[in-house]
Formats: sequence, structure tokens, C-alpha cells
Amino acid sequence: MKWLLSAFADEAGGTVEEQIEALKRAGLHYIDIRGIDGFNITTLPLDHAREVKQKLDAVGIKVGMYGSPIGKIDIADDMSADLDKLNHLGDLAPILGCNAVRIFSYYNKEGRPHEEWQQESLNRLGQLRDLAEQRGLVLYHENERHIFGDYCKDVLSIAKALRTGPEGTFRLIFDFDNYNQSDENVWENWQQLRDLTDGIHLKDSKDHQHVPVGQGTGSVREILADALQRGWHGPLTVEPHLTHSGAVAATGPSGVANQEYSKMSPADSFHAACQAATNLLQELNAPVE
Repeated sequence: MKWLLSAFADEAGGTVEEQIEALKRAGLHYIDIRGIDGFNITTLPLDHAREVKQKLDAVGIKVGMYGSPIGKIDIADDMSADLDKLNHLGDLAPILGCNAVRIFSYYNKEGRPHEEWQQESLNRLGQLRDLAEQRGLVLYHENERHIFGDYCKDVLSIAKALRTGPEGTFRLIFDFDNYNQSDENVWENWQQLRDLTDGIHLKDSKDHQHVPVGQGTGSVREILADALQRGWHGPLTVEPHLTHSGAVAATGPSGVANQEYSKMSPADSFHAACQAATNLLQELNAPVE
């Protein structure tokens, strides 16, 4: 089974043309769309999506996943906004040929008790899963700083409540860097989550500074080698964050930009990140598509 290698190409440039050029330069055939042509993927007009698809088709690039911000609101905020975003992605799915959606699990800015945070987050995630099933979408929850699914123990509770298996509607992304930024032991987290992991984000850091994947303290090489040995398969996404471009700043990133790459253009720092990822995967003889 193949590992499908994609990237958040909005870190290379804002337009579809810039993103295509960056992916071609890196030798990648998949894109995770987050921001493109001035639109967040959850607001991309249908007519414009058709234009984007034509341009991607012309160069043989497929959409791997939607990098949506769904779940990056507070548990006190109106849930309808996230449901509207997910519905729009359901409308985009037949146009862009992709039904995979990255999501998060809600902030708790008022500091409500953990049990209340958990209950409300799981309730909201359950609503998203139900709607995703209706719309033929598949959700991928990403562990992220300061949301409910930040630490491993809470990601495990999400999996227990909502994940039904590797082919289910609700799946999990393992992001090395976000666990590292939370000062958790990334390798130990992998031991607990490897049988529950359906997708991987290739992002790394050292001393809270982003570095090319495999050059930090996120146990990336060891974990990918273990995944390969265990027969894991699924989507992998390069998420560079080496410089805090407009695309990165819009995500509210944890950690700090890497000064070594600060003078590079977004396209060049993106390419450096992709090179590090592809070189590492080649060294491991990973079955990348």
C-alpha cells in the first residue's frame, strides 16, 4: 500500500499557479488545499473551484485533503459556522475530487472545567461526523496546540468516542511537531496512537523552533521507520512552517520561525522542507506515491 505524499503548498505562494509550480519543483503530485487565490478552502466559490481543478488536472496534480480550520473556534462559539463550512466542502467534493477534511477539536478560552470542555468538544465533533457521513466526507482530526485534542490522553479519548476504524468517517492525524511543541514525548505518544493513526503531518521542531522534517526532536525518522515496519499506510502532508509567511500566520502557529530560512522566499523555504521530507522518505525506502 502506498503512502500518499502531499503538501500545504500555500506556504510557497498564494495563487494556484504559484502552488502548482512549487509542487512540480518538489516532484509532488498531491496538494492539501488550505488557502488558494485569496480564499480559504471553506469559502472557495464553486465556479472558482472548477477553474482550480482544471489547472491542477492539466499538470496531473490531485487534491489530497482540505486543510480546513473547522474546529478552531471556541466551545462557547456558535457551532453553525463550522457546519456551514463542512457543508460547503461537501459541495466542493465532487468538483475537486476529494472528500478528506482536516479538522480540529475546539478551544476553551474561558477555562471551563476539563470535563465540560471534553463533553462539549466531543458533542461538536459528533455533529461534524454525522454531517460528514451525510455528505460523503471523511474527517481527519489533527492534534493541535491549545485545542481539546492537544495532549495524547485527550486524543485517545477522542479516538475512543468517535473513531470506528481506519475506514471510518472519523480518523486521526499524527502531527509530530504539535506534540513536540506541547513538550510531550513524541515517541511515547506514537506508541499509544500508532494503531489509531490514519494520517501524518510532516512537521518538525527543535527547542520550539521549526526545522526541516527529520532534523528536530520529534522522533520523525524513528516513527516513520516504525510505521513502515508495521505496514502502516495513509496520507502524509508536508507542513513546513520554516518561515511564518502569511499562510502560516493565518493558522496561528505554535513555535517560532527558523532564522536560517528567514531570508529565503516562501517558495524556496517550502522547497527546502519538501526536499528534506522526500529525502528522508527515500532513505527509509517508503512506498511513496
